[in-house]
Amino acid sequence: MSRTVTSFILAVQFLTRFPTPQITDFEPASLSRASVFFPVVGLLVGALLSVTLWSGSQIDPWLGAVLTLAAWAFITGALHLDGLSDLADAMGAAHGDPERFHAVLKDPHIGTFGTVTLVVQLATKLVLLMLLAQTELFWLLIPVCAWARLGPLFWAHYLPALKAPSADTSGSGERFAWEIAPASMWTWATVLLFFAWFAPAFLAAPFILLVWGLYLQLRLAGQTGDALGAGIEVSESLLLLTCVIFL
Repeated sequence: MSRTVTSFILAVQFLTRFPTPQITDFEPASLSRASVFFPVVGLLVGALLSVTLWSGSQIDPWLGAVLTLAAWAFITGALHLDGLSDLADAMGAAHGDPERFHAVLKDPHIGTFGTVTLVVQLATKLVLLMLLAQTELFWLLIPVCAWARLGPLFWAHYLPALKAPSADTSGSGERFAWEIAPASMWTWATVLLFFAWFAPAFLAAPFILLVWGLYLQLRLAGQTGDALGAGIEVSESLLLLTCVIFL
């Protein structure tokens, strides 16, 4: 199996629950190389969600929104929602203490901050999906998901990875940064900007990715795997909001 095919399969395996040939024997840096296919996976996820939203909206926009939100969580395995809740708990409980931050980040239990953040995020997406369904521009979910999954490439490349005190192994935030080619990131950004020809709201996409990166730099002075996943969720919501406002 070629390295390109392997990288694509790894990207699909990591970001979704789509059935793929299992690849278990690979070096840690392979996941970093696979990240170049994250926007492709986003396009696939967005296409399926668009069909789901269209199908449910034939009966009622709210039904389409509920089905799409459920499909969104199922397809991604709630991976990014988990990162969002973990980051919210860690930031809420740490109060500037790095050791406390990493301890809470590793805790598998969800706390108050994480719970509230999840409820707000899911409610926000549900309402925005309903409003998007009313516009009947279901295809907008395709670039929304692609842009959001391009974000981790930029954040992992340009932000330092935060290491837990006394950690002997690298986290996913560090592994992503190993072999990300800047040319690939900027090529994808250029390609995805073509969607703005049909929906000018996507001109805001680079700014949204930049804002999350600046937030992580100012608030945490770096990034972790959970911060990257949380960024996907935040970017999706902000992109949906932008589409709803400017369409």
